[in-house]
Amino acid sequence: MRFFGDFGNRESKFPKIFIKLLLLDNSMDDKSLVVFQDTKIRRTWFNEEWWFVATDIIAALTDSKDPTGYLKDMRRRDEGFAQGWGQIAILLSIQTQGGIQNLNCVSTKGALRLIQSVPSKKAEPFKQWLAKTGYERIQEIENPELAQKRMRDLYKAKGYSDEWIEKRVRGIVIRDELTNEWEKRGVKTNKEYSILTAEIAKATFGMTPSEYSKFKGLNNENLRDHMNDLELIFTMLGERVTTEITKTKDARGFDENKNAAKEGGEVAGSARRDAEKRIGKSIISSENYVSESQKEKRGLLR
Repeated sequence: MRFFGDFGNRESKFPKIFIKLLLLDNSMDDKSLVVFQDTKIRRTWFNEEWWFVATDIIAALTDSKDPTGYLKDMRRRDEGFAQGWGQIAILLSIQTQGGIQNLNCVSTKGALRLIQSVPSKKAEPFKQWLAKTGYERIQEIENPELAQKRMRDLYKAKGYSDEWIEKRVRGIVIRDELTNEWEKRGVKTNKEYSILTAEIAKATFGMTPSEYSKFKGLNNENLRDHMNDLELIFTMLGERVTTEITKTKDARGFDENKNAAKEGGEVAGSARRDAEKRIGKSIISSENYVSESQKEKRGLLR
């Protein structure tokens, strides 16, 4: 397990480290626990995301010896928080010293709402960070170029090369164009979007995104953040061709869009196989950037 000690004056990094720890710390042997400043935060996987024991978060952010009582006091003092509690928290089965118990758990979104109501000095950096993040989001809505710049800066900080970042950002634009077309043409639910995406990936790479993630040894990481340049290029090709087929055939509804997705993926899959014959190796790679950054893997660090 990883332990984080005293952060000293690095309060600006405090919230980001906490959120990153909650979401991304999958390296531990016991994935049901994360540890923040010597406080264990229990979590469980539910509805395709991590949910965290609410009182454990309280314990991590306050000096209270009774986090359950502290949470009750919060709900009593904050009427808005109390009224929305049923939407923030749900009872989930958690392993405790006394056996499995149903405890109030919150998603990452719920954890952020919980933090907003914590009247503790240790929670203040989080509140300032949330305000800053909200302000930046408003700026990005007014000027979309800021969003792309921040995205590039984030990937660069994670150790990706400029060339890889360019492809990744371009892929996001192509993906947005495709999903916009789907929305206009009657694709409504997240499940339908996932099925259509899987059709393209299956025809392009011979694997659905979930199968591809497993092939690369990923858990909850974003698959595309662990693709190499060629994998990104053929992902873009499949989605871009799908967009063109969708518009050319004026696909309407889920079934017609599913056919278009399969056709678009088949174009990319055929191109991939031809490229593999010419370069003499597979484009599909089990490589990921979990333990080493993209630059480190490519020997691009100076």
